[in-house]
Amino acid sequence: MPPRSHRPCTARPLPLGAARTPPSPHGPFRRRYGGRGGTDPAPRAQARRGAEAGPMRGLARPALRARWCRSLWALPARAAANAASSPPPHPPPLAGASPGALNPFDRRLKRKQKNWAALQAEPAKCDYLREEVGGRIADRVFDITRTFPLALDVGSGRGYIAQHLTKETVEKLIQVDIAENALKNAIESEIPTIKVVADEEFLPFKEDTFDLVVSSLSLHWVNDLPKAFKEIHQVLKPDGVFIGAMFGGDTLYELRCSLQLAELEREGGFSPHVSPFTAVADLGHLLSRAGFNTLTVDTDEIQVNYPGLFEVMEDLQGMGESNCSWNRKPLLHRETMLAAAAIYQEMYGNSNGSVPATFQIYYMIGWKYHESQAKPAQRGSATVSFGDLAKIEGLLKRGKK
Repeated sequence: MPPRSHRPCTARPLPLGAARTPPSPHGPFRRRYGGRGGTDPAPRAQARRGAEAGPMRGLARPALRARWCRSLWALPARAAANAASSPPPHPPPLAGASPGALNPFDRRLKRKQKNWAALQAEPAKCDYLREEVGGRIADRVFDITRTFPLALDVGSGRGYIAQHLTKETVEKLIQVDIAENALKNAIESEIPTIKVVADEEFLPFKEDTFDLVVSSLSLHWVNDLPKAFKEIHQVLKPDGVFIGAMFGGDTLYELRCSLQLAELEREGGFSPHVSPFTAVADLGHLLSRAGFNTLTVDTDEIQVNYPGLFEVMEDLQGMGESNCSWNRKPLLHRETMLAAAAIYQEMYGNSNGSVPATFQIYYMIGWKYHESQAKPAQRGSATVSFGDLAKIEGLLKRGKK
């Protein structure tokens, strides 16, 4: 992304917990990326893909035939079962339409936020994080030495994973998202795709349909994460694989602490302005309970440097990542915002005047069981004791002599 000169904000940008209102025009600003060497992530992702997938080409999406996608939809029995607990999938069912302990997020508001972000004049200027994570998920797909005839992208947005994939790896792709504007303004890909407006918790597809399911930075907004994992497991074919990424618990800890301290000082209490995230310790258990095996869960951090707190919140708004928790605070006072910006700079500011924003990413890989997969040996069948490992070094030295 080309650098932009910073101009102070003329209007107060919306915090994570503020209500949606049309934004005031803010001046451009300069952004420097601080993740993995402090460079722009886009060239990094392109260089990493080049060795395996070759240069990406912006080809026009070919016309799709209805025959190969007509058999994907859920059977009448399953569709009736879903309809009994939720509205019909078109328009998509929005779980969490009313507040409650089991529904922490307002899914209707999240749909509006993502639709608003996709309709901006330059939606790509805030897509740097999604494109970077999408490229890293594509790298994990390339690590599996097979071709996937049919794949599903859950919470695809504007197609941040599809643009990094090739026809040699994925032959056909279904993109699913809750925001119709994001699908309409999707990035072109060389893979034949079809777009479906649906909720991540209510996938309208038959069982054992897809060879691959991917998801990037979308599942942290679902109200029922165990149900979403079960839905993904259900639509996978046996020996199919799920590769996903979602924000972790340490995401935006600088912003969270700064806002809490500012509210305590100016208002005598604080409200949550950053949505709750899943702990990495729980992620493997949730995947296992959904039926996945041969699990792999790892974490990574991407740090992006901004001119100040207001620019952090402006870009979060442009990503469609504003807070949509039911218990969010409707507004923040101007004095509190200015105090939070000063605290952010004082506690976390860099020597060059910028402030960091940390995004913790959980990457997960899970397979659906198939009898051809490798199985663990039976308990007690080992022929070598772990205690003999200490003797290996001595045996190797004897062998050299």
